[in-house]
Amino acid sequence: MININYDELEVGYDVPAVPGMDEADIETPCLILDLDALERNIIKMGKVAKDMGVRHRVHGKMHKSVDVAKLQEKLGGSVGVCCQKVSEAEVFVRGGIKDVMVSNQVRQPAKIDRLARLPKLGSRIICCVDDPENVADLSAAAVRHGTQIECVVEIDCGAGRCGVTSTQEVIKIAKLIDNAEGLKFAGLQAYQGAMQHMDSYDDRKAKIEVAVAQVDDAIQNLKLQGLACDIVGGGGTGSYYFEGNSGVFNELQCGSYAFMDADYGRILDEKGNRIDQGEWENALFILTSVMSHAKADLAVVDAGLKVQSIDSGLPVVYGRTDIEYFKCSDEHGVIRDTDSVLKVNDKLRLVPGHCDPTCNLHDWYVGVRNGKVEKLWPVSARGKAY
Repeated sequence: MININYDELEVGYDVPAVPGMDEADIETPCLILDLDALERNIIKMGKVAKDMGVRHRVHGKMHKSVDVAKLQEKLGGSVGVCCQKVSEAEVFVRGGIKDVMVSNQVRQPAKIDRLARLPKLGSRIICCVDDPENVADLSAAAVRHGTQIECVVEIDCGAGRCGVTSTQEVIKIAKLIDNAEGLKFAGLQAYQGAMQHMDSYDDRKAKIEVAVAQVDDAIQNLKLQGLACDIVGGGGTGSYYFEGNSGVFNELQCGSYAFMDADYGRILDEKGNRIDQGEWENALFILTSVMSHAKADLAVVDAGLKVQSIDSGLPVVYGRTDIEYFKCSDEHGVIRDTDSVLKVNDKLRLVPGHCDPTCNLHDWYVGVRNGKVEKLWPVSARGKAY
């Protein structure tokens, strides 16, 4: 874990809180973590993966935190971290994570060079490839630094973004990797991101069945070429049970399950229940304070656009049905308070619409338990987008 000298930090200027404070005294707006809920989520996913006989490589792009990643190793048995950018990978490697996959393409020469240097810090490094021309560049960098980069071929199994679409392309790239000095063919990356937030369980299942068949075909044909897949990775919070029980995937890459946001919470499980009402718990909140109630039916809070992403919708006031967060601007959030139940300086927990970009806007997580601040964790990879 990252060591913090609290004597050098001023509450309100440097940090929103320090351990030992009452939750009621935390400076707002800030991110808080319900540590009990977070730990239960992590333990549960670890058990689920173990029971399905698959590994769990947690997605660090969600929380961008070395401390959370290490907690996922300790309590959930995770085997490593996925991230999306080389700079994110650098943070996790320097923070002590020993198995890091950049589940994305690395193409710019400077980024490839940085990636090739990372194994010198003692970590296994993996990246995605979807273009034969990328193989030679990765190989040259690994040879130059005397390191090894493991590569997985990315399959576009429905997301419509990166990845190849045919088994023939998979085989061509895999063989190039296998024959390239300084590289190792590690397997396949097949994340179906386009269906993760589909409300219907059956609709998500149908999409994944197509993806599983596509990936299985690639695996079988790779075997004919003498190429085995150590990693067949994919699966998100909205689909992990499909990939995990498929007999084809052997690594899950779930991220949002640990924190749970409002958009993911709306999707339905097999029984038609919201997944934030039994499957996973809300553990991440934006703590906000009422700063004005000049209008009888409206309360204004200090959590606006600058502390949250609303690309997946507005936040939801946690545990309340009598009030509603219904609009925001840069520094203000407006709460519909028809019965004037709120007063100035009341604090509210907001469940953000989308946790990943919301977390990237903050410097700190404040971990709370039983009404007290227990942890202060930096958002270690905040802003690491290059």
